[in-house]
Amino acid sequence: MKFGLLVIVALIVSAIAANFLLQDPGYVVINFRGYLVEMSVPVLAALIIILFLSIWLAVKIFRAPRKLGEAAGRYRAGRAGQRLTRGVIEVAEGNFAKGERLLARAAGVSEAPLLNYLQAARAAHLLGQDERRDTWLKQAYENLPGATNAVLLTQAELQLDQRQYEQALATLRKIEENSPNHSHALMLLGRLYYRLEDWGHLSDLLPKLKAHGRLDAATLEKWSLRVHREHLQNAADGEAVINTWKQVPKAYKQNVDLLECYYSSLIRTNMHEKAEKDIAGELKRSWCAPLVRLYGTVEGKDATRQLKVAEGWLKDHGEDPDLLLAAARLCLRLELWGKARSYLETVIAIRPSPDAYQEYGQLLNQLGDGEAAADAYRAGLGLVAKTSVPAIPHLAPDP
Repeated sequence: MKFGLLVIVALIVSAIAANFLLQDPGYVVINFRGYLVEMSVPVLAALIIILFLSIWLAVKIFRAPRKLGEAAGRYRAGRAGQRLTRGVIEVAEGNFAKGERLLARAAGVSEAPLLNYLQAARAAHLLGQDERRDTWLKQAYENLPGATNAVLLTQAELQLDQRQYEQALATLRKIEENSPNHSHALMLLGRLYYRLEDWGHLSDLLPKLKAHGRLDAATLEKWSLRVHREHLQNAADGEAVINTWKQVPKAYKQNVDLLECYYSSLIRTNMHEKAEKDIAGELKRSWCAPLVRLYGTVEGKDATRQLKVAEGWLKDHGEDPDLLLAAARLCLRLELWGKARSYLETVIAIRPSPDAYQEYGQLLNQLGDGEAAADAYRAGLGLVAKTSVPAIPHLAPDP
């Protein structure tokens, strides 16, 4: 469009100029160092036009190799971009081998070779070719120094996915050396420690995760609760249990699982008096089935008083099988066989459980009813196994 407009303007100007020049072509004389050149104005104009055309052509010829190189580069980059796109599509569709080939071929001329190497590494990883995966990552690491962390993070993710925990830990240590408190690296390190059940290192890492990590609140809470639970379960004595509990944040102290672990740890370390008092206080604030069950296992000094407390709760929670089981256990400690049997049979009628059948079987054995005790144990095992357990056949006496 623009070229055509220029041609029309040139023709119009030429026609006007030709009209004037035909009437009087003019006369030009050039005298330079004894040389005299004479010509008409049209000839001079033609020479000037030829000179400019020659200069323009020479410049074009001079720039031609560079232009051709740029055009070839654009063509190769376009092809590389197409191969990158096709390679990503092939990997996404599950054609990992073909996708890896396309990505690898285009890496050398790609405008974004990092994407090619990383995607090729993922394709090799999905094919189970760990050596080839590491080869692509190594090339990315060596050829693109500015993308060191991106390459190492990808390697750590793939190693974690392959359960190569030692290698993943070494890779994440490299990132820690290059970029301390890298948020994504901290998250991967936390995931690694959680899988390895390395609660000590995870506990040390949690403050950094809270300050610098991008971990979602639910996962952070899950990991924190697990660490506190492990610390409670590994506490050597009652004092250690109490000191560990003091270090638990207030927000977590209302978590039922953690409360149960705390009171179980008190019972394990023979802190029965404190466990009884604290569980009773907690149940007054909030009724909770796991804590009710624990109350029946506490061996306080005054079992009679403990039973009275439990039976006092029965006025408001008379149909609670967990409370009935706790009361039955306290009756067994006090050797109140009839009352214990009544409570246990009520529990089994409301909600049979392996624990109730176990206690019931022990009681029946105590009362001398071995056959009924065996039936009770078998019923409890049936609940655990989810299938019926056949009765044990009686053996005939030897002749």
